[in-house]
Formats: sequence, C-alpha cells, structure tokens
Amino acid sequence: MPKINWYPGHMAKTRRLLQEQLRVVDAVIELCDARAPLATRNPDLERLTRDKARILILNKADLASDSDTARWLECFRRQGLTAMRFNSNGGKIKDILARIAEATKPVADKYAARGVKKTIRMMVVGIPNVGKSTFINRLYGGSIVKAADRPGVTRSNTWVKLGPYMEIMDTPGMLPPRMDDQKSATLLAYLGSIRDEIMDTEELAGGLLQLLDQLNPEATRARYKLGENPGTEPHELLEAACRGRGWLMSGGRIDVDRASTLILDEFRAGKTGKITIEPLGR
Repeated sequence: MPKINWYPGHMAKTRRLLQEQLRVVDAVIELCDARAPLATRNPDLERLTRDKARILILNKADLASDSDTARWLECFRRQGLTAMRFNSNGGKIKDILARIAEATKPVADKYAARGVKKTIRMMVVGIPNVGKSTFINRLYGGSIVKAADRPGVTRSNTWVKLGPYMEIMDTPGMLPPRMDDQKSATLLAYLGSIRDEIMDTEELAGGLLQLLDQLNPEATRARYKLGENPGTEPHELLEAACRGRGWLMSGGRIDVDRASTLILDEFRAGKTGKITIEPLGR
C-alpha cells in the first residue's frame, strides 16, 4: 500500500484554536476508537492537554472485542489515565458524568471554598471520525451538534450547555501532522479517519480483508464465503469474496469496486462482528 500522509490544511488552524481554548477549560475528554485504541490517539493532543484533568473514552466499544477492550483499559489505567469504555449510540451517560464530576472535583472545590459555584467547562478532543459529535449529542440528550460517519464534518469549535453549571465544547478532529507509523496510519484508513478519496480503495479493502482473516478467520471466511482455500494475499481474498458474495458483473467478471466499498462500509458499521484490529500484545 502506498505511503499514507494526509493532513488537510484546516487541521493547522484546528490546532491553534485548540491551544487558545485550552486556557478556558477545566477538563479534557479524549475519544479514541476501541477497535484501535493506540492508533486513534494523537500524541500532539496528549502533549497539549497533559496539564488538564483528563478522561480517555474508548468509544464504539460495542464494535470491539470485549476482552481486548478490557486489556486496553487496564493498560491505560496503569499509565495513570482515567479510562473507560463507551458506546455513543447507547452508553450509560450517568457513568460518564460521574467520572467527569470526579475528575473536575478539585477545581470545583477550589471555587466552592471562595463561595463560588463554578461552571465546569470541558473540551472533547480526538482524531477525525472517532464519534466526538455523537458522544456530545448523547450527553446532551438530543441532536445539538452535527454528526456523520465520515471525517471532517466538524470544522469549528462549538460550545454546548449540558446543565446550569456544565458546558462542553465539540472540536474538529485533529490528525498528527506526520504519520511516520504507517501501520497506525493504515488502521486509521480502515476505520475511515482518513478520507477514502485519497486512497486506493481496492488496496485498502484487500488489506482490511487480509487483517480480518488473520484475526478471526472463521468469522471472516463465513461472512464473505471465501471457501476453504481462498489464498492469503489481499487480491486473492478480495477475488474470493467477490465470487462468494456474488459481487459479479456481466460475463462473471468480479466487481472489485463494489466489493471494496461494501467491505469497508460493513466493517466500519460493525457488521463484521465485534473485532479489535489493534489487539494489545498480539
């Protein structure tokens, strides 16, 4: 697969805005994708926010392996991070709010000692397409910020009032300016955090199919009807999937374009089952 290096111009502006707004927030909620928790964390965000109370949310946990998520949570907690799993489409809001209250208690207590009821201001950060806007909509209890299953929808910082003394800010997704770790960059591409338009979708879908077959061959071969000996190379697996699922054109020619789009869409929507594509220690 060709080297991935995608950094839209608006992300430099995003970084400047984030640095400015950090001065007025009390806590930072960082979202990553539970299917690839390390690859979907931007080291720049960690450095920029290290002086704030922080909560790390492994989002879309309903699409990841429960056992792998548990291992990642333990790993992050050993690093001293407050980390928890969440599903933005049905997670327990009370758990998140309780963690927020716990993380921001020192700030609230400081102002309470002066007789001031402090409005806690938080910022939600993360790379594109980890579910930040959907997460805020869940906290709010309705559709207050624009959300979509593709990167680049949020283009400006947006404040949302969650209660009389709590506000939260939605921020645009921010990728690292350099992607030296091409393995992580490829995982981001599989998850849809990098626009498909700049990728070769056939190579991307073939690589994803190969990874899924390595991690969970039984489920992958059953879903895509790959047969007993489909091969191990991306193009072999992609061709086998086309024939198995009937993605064919006239004359029995394989429809690689259609297959590539559907394989990526099905994985991102969780139709391939609960799977972690960045398992810890494997």
